[in-house]
Amino acid sequence: MLLVAMGVAVLLATAIGGLWLQLRKTRRMLEDGLLSRATFEQSCHATILLDGRTMEVIQANPAFLKKSGYDPEELSGLSASRLFVGEKSPDAQLAQLREPVAHVPRKSRLRRKDGQTIEVDLMGHAVRWTDGPVLAYTCHDISLRAKFESTLLEKQRHLDHVAHHDQLTGLPNRLFLSAHLPVALRVAEQNDQMLAVVFLDLDRFKHINDSRGHETGDQLLKAVADRLRETLRGEDIVVRMGGDEFVIVIKSIRDVADVQEAAQRITESLSSPIVIDGAPLITTASIGLSLYPRDGSDMGELLQHSDTAMYKAKERGRNNFQIFSPFMDRRLKRRIAMETHLRLALESRQLDVWYQPIVDIDNCQVVALEALLRWNHPTHGFISPARFIAIAEESGLIVPIGEFVFARVLQDVATWRKAGYDQVPIAVNVSAAQLQRSNLAKLIVTMAQQLKIDPTILQIELTEGTIFERREGRNGESNEDAVTKLRDLGIHISIDDFGTGYSSLSYLKRWPVDSIKIDKSFVRDLDSDSSDLAIVGAIIAMARHLDIAVIAEGIEGWQQLEKLRQLGCDRGQGYLFARPTPAPQCDRFLRGQPIDLTDRSRANENIITTGIWPIQAGQLA
Repeated sequence: MLLVAMGVAVLLATAIGGLWLQLRKTRRMLEDGLLSRATFEQSCHATILLDGRTMEVIQANPAFLKKSGYDPEELSGLSASRLFVGEKSPDAQLAQLREPVAHVPRKSRLRRKDGQTIEVDLMGHAVRWTDGPVLAYTCHDISLRAKFESTLLEKQRHLDHVAHHDQLTGLPNRLFLSAHLPVALRVAEQNDQMLAVVFLDLDRFKHINDSRGHETGDQLLKAVADRLRETLRGEDIVVRMGGDEFVIVIKSIRDVADVQEAAQRITESLSSPIVIDGAPLITTASIGLSLYPRDGSDMGELLQHSDTAMYKAKERGRNNFQIFSPFMDRRLKRRIAMETHLRLALESRQLDVWYQPIVDIDNCQVVALEALLRWNHPTHGFISPARFIAIAEESGLIVPIGEFVFARVLQDVATWRKAGYDQVPIAVNVSAAQLQRSNLAKLIVTMAQQLKIDPTILQIELTEGTIFERREGRNGESNEDAVTKLRDLGIHISIDDFGTGYSSLSYLKRWPVDSIKIDKSFVRDLDSDSSDLAIVGAIIAMARHLDIAVIAEGIEGWQQLEKLRQLGCDRGQGYLFARPTPAPQCDRFLRGQPIDLTDRSRANENIITTGIWPIQAGQLA
C-alpha cells in the first residue's frame, strides 16, 4: 500500500510539475511583454501557442477553444498536424508551420473536435522564450470568404463561358476562335503539322428561315451543330461565327486527303433529313477549306482563304466543298475590284440604257423595244452585263441599279412622247434578286405617276429560274405574289432565255405569261441543226396552243429568219434587224415604219455593242 501510495504521489507530483512548468513557460513569455495576457485571453481572434520543437499545443485562448470545440485539457500536447490539415502531407504541413513568415497568411483548414473543417488563414510569428521556441498562430475564419470567392469564381466561369460560346447552339463563338486558333497554329508549327480551317455556310438558309419561321431556323441550326460535333474528333474545334456560318478547325492533318475525307464526312452528315416539329427538312452546305501553312500563316489569312473557297463552292452549285487555291484569291480580287467600280459607276453616271427593237417577223414592224443596261467605263470602255450582273445581285447593288433602269426607261418614254413618236412597249429585264428585294409594282407606279405615264407600256422579262424558284422576299411575299401584282397593273410578263433554265412547263399553266423568248443558243444553228429545228418548232407549237406569243432571240442571218417564218414564229430580235442603240438614236424605230432589211448601211453603223472587260488581279486598285 505504501509503495502504491508513493507511486501515485510520484505521478501526481510529475503531473503537477509538468503543468507548473507549462504555466511557468507561458507566464515567462507573458511577463516578458511579448504577448499580453489580457490580449491573449480576451482577443476575439482564435490564437494558439505551439512548441517550436515538437509542434504540440502549449495553450489556446478562449476564442480558439470556442472555434475548435476542444477543452483546454484536450488541446494540451495535441500535435498541430491533428489540428491543421491542408493539401500537403502532414510532415510537409508541420515543416511549413515551423517557419512562419511575418505578415504572410497561409491558407489551411482547422479540424474541429467534431471532425468538421473550417477554412482559415494562419498568421504566425515566433515568440522569444528562454526555455525554447514558441510559435503563436492566429486563426482567421475565412470559410464565408472562401464560399463567396468560390461563388464569384463560378460566376466568372459562367460569364467566361457565355462570352466565348454561342447561346443558341452551345458552340464556341468568334471570340473563342480568336483566342484558341492562334494557339493551335503555334502548336502545329512546333510539331511540324498541318492544320485545316473550314468555313461552312448552309445553303438557302434564309429561304428556310423566311418560309418556315425563325423558330424552325433556330432548331435547324442546333441540329446542324449537334451533327458537326458528332462528326468531328474531340480535339477539333467547331465554332458558330453567326447566322448560318460555321468555322471548323481540324488539327493534326497529315495530308490533303485527310481534309478531303473530313469535308466528305461533314457533307454526308448534313445530307440526311433533319426532322423538326415532325416534318423532315433537308439542308446542304457549301464548304471551303484552307490549309496551314500552305494557304496562310495566321488566322486572318486562313479564314479569308477558306471563305473564298466557300464562295467557290456556292458558285459550283452548292452542296460541295472546295479547297483554296491561289487562283481563287486572284478571282476574288477581281470580283472586289468589279464591285468597287460598279458602285462608283452607279454614283458617277457611267451606266446607261440602250434599246434593241423587237419586230414582227412577217412585216418587220417594230412592236417593242428591249431596254439593255450598258456600262461605259472611262478607262476600259464598254463592259458586258455578263461580267457584273451576278456581282450586282450578290452585293445588293441590283436594287439601286434596277431603280436606275426603270427611271431611265420611263424618262426616255416621256421624252419620245413629247417629241411625238409612236409609243411602243418597253421590255425590261428583272432578276430574281431584284424581284425579291424590292417592291417592284410600287416602284413602277410611283415613277410612272410622277411622269404621267401609263405603266402598261412596260413589259417585264423574267428568267425561268426567277419563275421556278419559290422564294420569299424581304416583305414576306413570294415571287409569284410579286408577279401577280405586276400583272394586276396590266404589265405583260415575258419569260426570257426560254429552254435554258429549269424548263418546267408547269409554270406556264400556273403563271399566266404573255410571251416567251427562245434563247439564241437554239436559234444560232437553226438552219443546220435538226435538233434545234425540232426544239424550236415544238416550243412555237406549244405556245400557239397556250395563246402565248413567241420571240426568237439572236437572229443574225437570213436563213435563220426564213426558218422561223416557216415554223410560225411571231416576233424576232437580233443583229439582222438592229444592234442595241442609245436612246437619242432610237427615233428610226419609233416612226411607225418597218425596218428595211435590204438597207445594208446598218452594217457600217458606228454603234459599240456589248464588250468584255477582262480585269486582271491588281487592276483598278
